[in-house]
Amino acid sequence: MADTIRDTVILGSGCAGLTAAIYAARANLKPLVLEGHEPGGQLSITTLVENFPGWPEGIQGPQLIENMKQQAARFGAEYRMGHLAAADLSKRPFALKVGAETIHTRTLIIASGASARWLGLPSEQALIGHGVSSCATCDGFFFSGKEIAVVGGGDSAMEEALFLTRFATKVTLLHRRDHFRASRIMLERAMAHPSIQFRTNTIVEEVLGVDQKDVTGLKLRDTVTGVEEVLGVSGLFLGIGHIPNAKMFEGQIDLDEDGYIKTTNYVFTRVQGVYACGDVQDRRYRQAVTAAGTGCMAALEVEKYLEEHGH
Repeated sequence: MADTIRDTVILGSGCAGLTAAIYAARANLKPLVLEGHEPGGQLSITTLVENFPGWPEGIQGPQLIENMKQQAARFGAEYRMGHLAAADLSKRPFALKVGAETIHTRTLIIASGASARWLGLPSEQALIGHGVSSCATCDGFFFSGKEIAVVGGGDSAMEEALFLTRFATKVTLLHRRDHFRASRIMLERAMAHPSIQFRTNTIVEEVLGVDQKDVTGLKLRDTVTGVEEVLGVSGLFLGIGHIPNAKMFEGQIDLDEDGYIKTTNYVFTRVQGVYACGDVQDRRYRQAVTAAGTGCMAALEVEKYLEEHGH
């Protein structure tokens, strides 16, 4: 078995996973990157990225991911399509089930990310990156001087709406109920803002503008009266949260109440040799550059761990 044991396996191929791959490959660890069910992570569905250092004119999200992938491959990183079906972290080497194959590894970097919650409308999916977004700090700038809508009723939606008032002339917050999950302070702050208008008992039936490849409005329905109308906006932001892709580790490492991996010293899990980085453990910042930073940390810790254990 010794010949088939990997020094490290990286789960995920977004900014965190690929940065970890660059550092691990440069340390001659020959990392195997399992690309996951969303290869490239959140950036693969992002258009122009203007806040990643080193790109003064911005760069397309998929291109940034491809650049990072090639950079890691140059130093010896190996890529494999597929996602983790099961993992056994109770014995060493760790055992990872990928399809019909079991991969054994001395260390594991979990960079499986968090998937944005979407409404599930075909028109919404068609316009992601073309007026539909799940990240106000990533895309808010593109809506300067425009009217937009935010869907949600929790703190995430309030934060998104408040942030977007820096750019948009009007933000309409749409919520399917007449009461909110948001904390009192966040709700009061959003309600007091003159640029935010609230629409309760309202759901989005369709995002308009698919033919134009740009959001032109929303078809709304009142859940009480059933009345439908069109709201003219240039953008739709989803503020209904994210789902961390960590369920397969439930019971083996510590997760918080929402399923994010709990870490200490930035990237350590409670299992020695297992590290977590990026959006799967970061519920606060969720930025490409912060994900890359923790990916770097995880790879450096892997290198140190392997050295300390004679590998």
